[in-house]
Amino acid sequence: MSSQYLSGKQVVSSIFAFIHCFHPIATRKMIHSVLLVVFASLVVSVLSDPSPEPAELKPVYGPQPNYEKIEIPHCAKNTTKAWCLEDSEYPQYEIQQALERHYQAGVLDFYKDVLAKTSSSVDGIDKLNDEVYLCPSSTGYVQPLRAINVEGKWRTIVNRVESYGIKYTQTARVEECNVVVGTSCSLVPSCYQSKCVQKAVFHRFLVYDANEYTFPFSLEKFRLPGSCSCVVGAFHL
Repeated sequence: MSSQYLSGKQVVSSIFAFIHCFHPIATRKMIHSVLLVVFASLVVSVLSDPSPEPAELKPVYGPQPNYEKIEIPHCAKNTTKAWCLEDSEYPQYEIQQALERHYQAGVLDFYKDVLAKTSSSVDGIDKLNDEVYLCPSSTGYVQPLRAINVEGKWRTIVNRVESYGIKYTQTARVEECNVVVGTSCSLVPSCYQSKCVQKAVFHRFLVYDANEYTFPFSLEKFRLPGSCSCVVGAFHL
């Protein structure tokens, strides 16, 4: 019990003083009767009005962090590049079914738009001609099945899938430097300042998204290595 309440001994002493104040000749039986009535009143008061328990404090949380789920394909574990040319988990059947389901909805128009308006599209080209470069590089024509778009997300690219007699293929030319960026250009005289730099090109691909059931196709941009260029500076002796 809190210290602000009187002890039982203090209550009894107060009652004795009160009775003797008004009835100096009160008998012991009268005192006992009064004490019994007071004790019963105290018991009833305690049982009928228990001390309230402290209110439960609920923890206050701040706004929940927004964790965006980033799906990385299995093929990305076997390459350091931003695209996959082979993928054992590529959803070819699902893409084929979606192409047939949405053929009338304009997916073919999307595909034709990629071929017609993307300057770096090289549909039908798969061989290299003899070329001479000022900086050593590797050039190839690729048909990626997965790639990282300009937003940094892995996307599924519609490639090597046939539907209604149309084979959907999307090819891009890539060129990567074989030297450390900043190295002097090999065919430029040493009297000129020069260095090799990796340049990129933006390419559009028709992509497939299984989470968009209404229309799972869209055109998205991808950043691919476009050339290993030589930058020539001032002449010096």
